[in-house]
Amino acid sequence: MGYPIEASCQCGQVTYKLSAPPKKVIACHCRECQKLATSPFSVTAIVSAADIEFSGTMHEWGRLAESGNRNNAKFCSGCGNRIFHFNPEEPDVIKLKLKPVGMIDDTVFAPTMHVWVSEKLSWYQIPEGMPTFDKQPGA
Repeated sequence: MGYPIEASCQCGQVTYKLSAPPKKVIACHCRECQKLATSPFSVTAIVSAADIEFSGTMHEWGRLAESGNRNNAKFCSGCGNRIFHFNPEEPDVIKLKLKPVGMIDDTVFAPTMHVWVSEKLSWYQIPEGMPTFDKQPGA
């Protein structure tokens, strides 16, 4: 896959250009991510803020995570697609939301780990050999 990669939200109002591969790609099975993705899990690519450039109007929403960290989200003001999450105390890290199939045209980043498997839906089978964590690593 060649970089940069360009992508957009569902309506095309928010776009971004990713200039380097993600540091890791996480499938999260927590209840909040199940609600977000309307799926058994959400997929998040952890990228450096220096490696991504956004354009378009986004709104922000935030909540306190179980870990005590802030989990803020930016989403398209037009179609409502969640674009990324971030912790204001970690400005160099962007948690790019990919939806299980992906906002990036013709590109799907495969998860490198599954987290919050303690809340995983019973019928979903994690691929054999995939690293898993009951909650967030280090939590």
